[in-house]
Amino acid sequence: MARPKPATFDKQKIVADNRKVRFDYTIEDTFEAGLALQGTEVKALRAGEASIKESYAEVRDGQVWLVNANIPEYSHGNRLNHEPRRPRKLLLHAREIEKLFGAVERKGMTLVPLSVYFNSTGRAKVELALAKGKQAHDKRQATKDRDWQRDKARLMRERG
Repeated sequence: MARPKPATFDKQKIVADNRKVRFDYTIEDTFEAGLALQGTEVKALRAGEASIKESYAEVRDGQVWLVNANIPEYSHGNRLNHEPRRPRKLLLHAREIEKLFGAVERKGMTLVPLSVYFNSTGRAKVELALAKGKQAHDKRQATKDRDWQRDKARLMRERG
């Protein structure tokens, strides 16, 4: 029998966070995926250098790849340093890959990374979201709702 997955992911040290995704997309489901990295990439991540702002994930040949994520070269690396924007393989179970592939193909959804972090065992992980893009009017409505919640909280604080 399969082990039940925890409700939230065990994030010890967050290296990169993509907060704009929650504004641009409606998040349907989240997955935790391992990252297949080279040696100097791990050292650069441990130094806290990474950016996933323009990155996305795609399913190719039965595997999931993280595309356009920037992990800059390690400062003390030598000629064996890694390429900063190379596609990186994401490690997921076969059933998860099939589910993602079906959602992307049939429903027109997108795979976007929410964060890159190290878990409690020291492994680099990516929080991957299955998301649907918002239109401009949805984004305006989300901004109005957020402003109203902020104003409402301020009014409640003032009244006591």
